[in-house]
Amino acid sequence: MAAAMQTIAERGLSELTIAGLGRQVGMSSGHVLYYFGSKDELLLQTLEWSEEQLGHERRKALARRETPRERLEAVIDLYLPDGRRDPRWTLWSEVWNRTSAVEEVLLRQLELELVWHRDLVALLAEGISRGDFRPVDPERFTVRLRALLDGFGVPLVVGLPGTDRDDVLAHIKEFLDEALLPRA
Repeated sequence: MAAAMQTIAERGLSELTIAGLGRQVGMSSGHVLYYFGSKDELLLQTLEWSEEQLGHERRKALARRETPRERLEAVIDLYLPDGRRDPRWTLWSEVWNRTSAVEEVLLRQLELELVWHRDLVALLAEGISRGDFRPVDPERFTVRLRALLDGFGVPLVVGLPGTDRDDVLAHIKEFLDEALLPRA
């Protein structure tokens, strides 16, 4: 999975060959195809594996003994790409580009996205109940927040000139301050 993820991040799924991946990991192409069946399935399973790895980090961030706001910022930091051709985000972009018309793939993609969504909703609800956040609908706010993060994430992962991760984080912090800080 790690080899597939790295190859996809560096060259894209279109440049990945099953034979090349097999050579890279010391397997025959037939053996690789036995486990995955197709490049699309390899892509999906690699994305699922990647999200499982990141899920461990997200759960650690959510379990910290910090304020809901500090944990929210930690989760946002994990959510956003590190920069151009971030391997995890490159996997996501390949999934979005190649599999949007296949119902089963859409459902698998939705399952991965809902994990983030549920964690953010729960964290917002906790912050609201403690009085750290202004009363908002956590479900609706999470939909908007994820759209904002995705919207900032795409220019970061494609390396759009003038897009800087620190600037993006500053924009998001400003948005969170305006939208969530209790009004005096």
